[in-house]
Amino acid sequence: MRLAVTDACIFIDLIELHLTSEFFSLPLEIHTTLDVFNELYTEQKEILKAYRSVGKLTIHNLTSEEKAHIQEEKFPRSLSDNDKSVIFLADKLDAKVISSDKAVRNYAKSKAIEFHGMLWIFDKLIEYKLISSLEAITRINFLFSKNIVYQNNIELNTEKRKRIFLWSKLEF
Repeated sequence: MRLAVTDACIFIDLIELHLTSEFFSLPLEIHTTLDVFNELYTEQKEILKAYRSVGKLTIHNLTSEEKAHIQEEKFPRSLSDNDKSVIFLADKLDAKVISSDKAVRNYAKSKAIEFHGMLWIFDKLIEYKLISSLEAITRINFLFSKNIVYQNNIELNTEKRKRIFLWSKLEF
């Protein structure tokens, strides 16, 4: 099983898209930090607590030494403390980062940490037959219609169109 450290934006998108169960069915061992978990609304935390209780989600409470190490590292100013905790944990666990945040993804890339976002999650959900291609098309369109981060990103919109074209050719 492959390790992945996820940030709040991914959890928020998955919950809003009603894809949480499918995400936790992927062959991934999902980790996050307590700081990231605490960014979420109470209702979102309750959903994730269920996955934690069955061992599908590990929430790390970073030690004061680990937090000091994070503060010593020269992170870009564009990263929040929670973003830094995700990158730190992924590096420590030799895990991939799953984030839709461009600053997180760029810094992970600079540190040679594998990184992915929501489009990759959709690809994996289809690959593992956890959702149909029709369902993926419907949900990705919903994501892009509701989330301004996706709406204003030409590169992501191009990738979305490519996927919709490919997915529309798959059996439903």
